[in-house]
Amino acid sequence: MADKPSKKSAKIAKPKPPAAKKSAKPKLLSGDNPQIAKGYGDAPVQAYIAAIPGWKHDLARRIDALIVRAVPKTQKAVKWNSPFYGMDDKHWFMSFHCFTRYIKVAFFRGASLNPMPPGTSKQKDVRYLDIHENDALDEAQFIAWVKQASKLPGEKM
Repeated sequence: MADKPSKKSAKIAKPKPPAAKKSAKPKLLSGDNPQIAKGYGDAPVQAYIAAIPGWKHDLARRIDALIVRAVPKTQKAVKWNSPFYGMDDKHWFMSFHCFTRYIKVAFFRGASLNPMPPGTSKQKDVRYLDIHENDALDEAQFIAWVKQASKLPGEKM
């Protein structure tokens, strides 16, 4: 006569339903600045740009395209929730960051650019260009700054 299985062994474990996938949509920090994990290459920069809402999304896409047009071999990364552009993965010449009413473009050696970008910094070498929603972007001047900046020693970050 066969032994009856105990109540414990007779229970069959039911598989748990798969956990619902979390949304891949990044969290927006203050100023609609996307929180994107640090990463190197075009993919994290494009993820950052894709997550920016409203008019700043189109402007960020335009800024990125102008940088690549000016310096086709630029290296890209996302660090500190901002896209960075450099000539290698250790030396960076510029970045940009979203704020509530504008996008701030930082030229790390901007004081050496001719003419200098208009925004000053507490750091003597850094200059900024703040672009608001209805501002006209002088693409020729922007490209000239990007080309000049790419030829200067980059910031090690």
